[in-house]
Amino acid sequence: MTSARRTILNDEDRDATVAALQTNLVDLIDLALQGKQAHWNLAGPHFRSVHLQLDEIIDAARLGSDEVAERMATLGSAPDGRISAVESSTRLDPFPGGFLTVESTVSEFADRMATTIEGLRESIGILDSLDPISQDILIATSAELEKQLWMLQAQEA
Repeated sequence: MTSARRTILNDEDRDATVAALQTNLVDLIDLALQGKQAHWNLAGPHFRSVHLQLDEIIDAARLGSDEVAERMATLGSAPDGRISAVESSTRLDPFPGGFLTVESTVSEFADRMATTIEGLRESIGILDSLDPISQDILIATSAELEKQLWMLQAQEA
């Protein structure tokens, strides 16, 4: 059952759009969760600035995931952000457990951000001919994460 009584896209375009959005939804949720893991277990010089920056990145990922999920609902498809969906579908490598140095955290988290951005950019290309509104949401999300990645990786030696 869908919540949309009037369709915006034809079924084929809607299904392809929703699939692309769902793939990015789980990556964005995972990025936010891994960001909190990094945030809590950060240790060493420059702790405070990276700790605060991780919160900014987490906020961007959460905002992006909310926009993506709401777009899916707008298209009449229920977004799946349950942990089981995230765990089974994410493209991100698991984040290491335990305390990590600032340097290690920056490198590990920047890798996961890059993976998320690559997925967003891939879907941006797919959505070009399917749904410019969904594409625009992914462009805005990618733009913010790309800026945050630039600032994060500027701290790498």
